[in-house]
Amino acid sequence: MEQRQQRKASKQRDWSQFLNKSLVKKLIIAGIIVALCGLLVVNIFIWTSDVSKLNKPAPLPTIIYDQNGEIASKISNSSIEGVGIKQIPEEVIHAVVATEDQRFYNHGGINYFAIMKAFVKNMLSGDIVAGGSTVTQQLAKNAFLTHERTYTRKIKELIITKKIERTYSKDEIMERYLNQIYFGEGAWGIQRAAKTYFGKEASELTLSESAMLAGLIKAPSILSPFKNMEKSIERRNLVLSLMEQEGYISASDVKKAKEQPVVLKEEEVEDEYDGKYPYYVDHIIEEAMTKYKLTKNEVLSGGLHIFTELNPTIQKATEEVYQNDNLFPASQSDQLLQSGAIFIAPESGGIQALVGGRGEHTLLGFNRATQLVRQPGSTMKPLAVYTPALEQGYEVFDLLQDSPLNIGGYQPKNFDKQYRGEVTMYDAVVNSYNVPPVWLLNEIGLEQGTKSVERFGISLQEEDHSLGIALGGMHEGTSPLLMAQAYSAFANDGTMAEAHSIQKIEDADGKVIAKWKNKSTKITDPEIAQKITYMLKGVVQEGTGKKAFMDGIDIAGKTGSTQLPFANDAGTKDHWFVGYTPDVVGAVWLGYDQTDETHYLGTSSSGTTPVIFKEILSKAKSELSDEKFALSGIEKKYKNEIKKIKEVMEKARKEQEKEKEKENQKKYNGKGNKEKNKGKKDKDKDKDKDKDENEEDEDE
Repeated sequence: MEQRQQRKASKQRDWSQFLNKSLVKKLIIAGIIVALCGLLVVNIFIWTSDVSKLNKPAPLPTIIYDQNGEIASKISNSSIEGVGIKQIPEEVIHAVVATEDQRFYNHGGINYFAIMKAFVKNMLSGDIVAGGSTVTQQLAKNAFLTHERTYTRKIKELIITKKIERTYSKDEIMERYLNQIYFGEGAWGIQRAAKTYFGKEASELTLSESAMLAGLIKAPSILSPFKNMEKSIERRNLVLSLMEQEGYISASDVKKAKEQPVVLKEEEVEDEYDGKYPYYVDHIIEEAMTKYKLTKNEVLSGGLHIFTELNPTIQKATEEVYQNDNLFPASQSDQLLQSGAIFIAPESGGIQALVGGRGEHTLLGFNRATQLVRQPGSTMKPLAVYTPALEQGYEVFDLLQDSPLNIGGYQPKNFDKQYRGEVTMYDAVVNSYNVPPVWLLNEIGLEQGTKSVERFGISLQEEDHSLGIALGGMHEGTSPLLMAQAYSAFANDGTMAEAHSIQKIEDADGKVIAKWKNKSTKITDPEIAQKITYMLKGVVQEGTGKKAFMDGIDIAGKTGSTQLPFANDAGTKDHWFVGYTPDVVGAVWLGYDQTDETHYLGTSSSGTTPVIFKEILSKAKSELSDEKFALSGIEKKYKNEIKKIKEVMEKARKEQEKEKEKENQKKYNGKGNKEKNKGKKDKDKDKDKDKDENEEDEDE
C-alpha cells in the first residue's frame, strides 16, 4: 500500500516536472515566435521606410569659370551650401567622430550600449534627458523627424537609422550629416560654418578650427566663439583630447593646435563671387537647360563646374556703363528706358559679355540681350540687301536709285524726306538712306534677300517676305544676340560661328558631362565680307555711326531705328547699333518695354546706341588688339574707283553749277527787262501826274 502511494506520488512528480518543462519550452517557443514576428515587423518598417530624400545630395553651389579658368561667379538656390566628402578635411571628420560617435565606423547605425545607458538615465530622472544618438541617428532626426522628445519619435528614428545604414556607405552618411547639421550663427552645414566663423572654405580649415566647429554641434548657441570665446576654446581643447585618445592625432598635434590663435571673421561674410555677373549667369543657366538638357535644380544645386567664354574685363566694362544713367536718355517717371547689350568673339562665337537690362535684376528674369525680339531697323540692310547684291555682282560704288518709289503700294522714304536722284551703294550705307536699298532689293529679287537673312541665322515668318525686310521690317523681329552673331560673319571673313557661353560642364566629381562642339557656317565669300566691312567702317568714320569712332581702333558698324506704331514723325520705337572690331562683335538695343504715346525715343539712334557701344569698348580697351581689318586689297581696288567717281561727280557738279548759273542769268536778264519796263511805266505815270497837277494849278 505504502509502495503504491510512493509510486503514485513519484508519477505525479514526474508529470508535474514534464508539464513544467513543456510550459517553459512553450514559453520559449512563444517568445521566439513573438521576437521573430517583432523582428519581421521592424524589418518591414525598415524596408518600407523612404529615405530617398537623402539621394539628393546637399545643395552644392555651381561654380562659374571665365575664359581663363578663373572663378567668376557662384550660384545656388539654397541657404545651405554643401560640399563633397573630398572637400572636407579629415580633421573635421575625425573631430566629429571622436566627439559625437566614437564607434561610427563599427556600428550599424545604433550604439546599443549608449542607448541602454541613456535609457537608465531617463528612467531614473523620470524624463528623457539623454539620447545616446549616433551620427546616423542625428542625420535621421534632422532630415526626417521633429525634435520632440518622445519614445514614439525615438522608435521612428531607430527604424529610419537602420534604413539609412542599409542604403548608404559611411562616407555618404558623414557627407550628408556634415552638410545638414547646424553650427550656430545661422550656419547650416560645414561650408557655411567655415565661412561664418573663419571666412574661408571648408577645405581650408585647420586642425584647431576643425575641432572648434565639431565642438559647436552639442550646443551651438552656447558655445559660439562670438558669444563666449572662453567656453568655445575649452570645448575645442576637449575635442582635441578626444581625438588624441582615439588615435587620430598625436600629443604634439594637440599642443600645436592649442597654441594656434583663434582668428574669427568678425564682419558678416559675403562670398565675393555670389551673385556676380547676374545677367551672364542667367544666360548660362538657360543655355545649360536648353542645349544640354540639365534641369534648373541640377544647375543651381548640383555642384557643377561650368567653364565659360566670359571675358571679365568686357563684362565689368558693360556693367559699369549700364550703371551710368548719364549715358542713357532720360526715362519717363513711370517706366525705365531699357536696354540690352551683348559682345561675342567673331572667330569662336564665344559670348564675352552681356547685360540684359537696366535697374534691379531678377534671377532668370527677362534678358534683353538674348530674349528680346524687336524689329532691327536699318541694321538689317547689310544682311538682307547689300550682301546678296554684292554676291550678284553689284559693286560698292555702283549707283543706286534714290528717287520716289511706289512698288505695289509700298512707298519707302528717307529719314530726312529728301531724294538725291542717284547715290553710290557706299553713300547709301554710310548715310543710312532707305529708298536705295528697297530699290536694290527689288532689282536683285526679294527671294535673294530673304534667303540671305535666313543664312545669317535669323528666322523669318511668312509675313516677313516683303520689300520692307530691306529696312528691317519684320512681323516680330530678332534679338541682339542673333544680330551680333550675324555680324560676326563680316568680322570673320564670311564664316559665322554659333554664339554660345558654355565651353564645358563638369559634375561635382570633375567628370565632363557636357562640352561645346564648334558649329560654324560659311555665309559668304571673304571678299564680300570685306566689302561690307569697308562700307560699315565708313559708317563709323563719316556716317550715322560716327559717335562709335575710337582713335587707333578699327570699328565697323551700323545704326538702326524703327518707326512708332502710331502717328508721330518726331520719335522712334527702337534704337540699335551693331558694330565690331577684328576682336569682338557687339549689339546694343535701346527702347521701352512698353511703347505708347508717352513712352518712346525722341532722338535718332546715331546719338544713343553708338555712344553706349563706344563707352563699353573704351573701358575694355585692354582687351582689344592693334589688329586692323584686312581691307588693303579692297581699299587699293577702290582707291582708283573713288578717284574716278570723284572726278565724275566733280565734273557733274561743275556742269550743274554752269546750268544753274545760266538759269540764274536768264532769271536776272528777265528780271532786268521787267524792271526797265517798270521804270519806263513809272516815269510816264509821273509825267501824267505832273501834267494833271499843272492843269489843276491852272484851274485855280
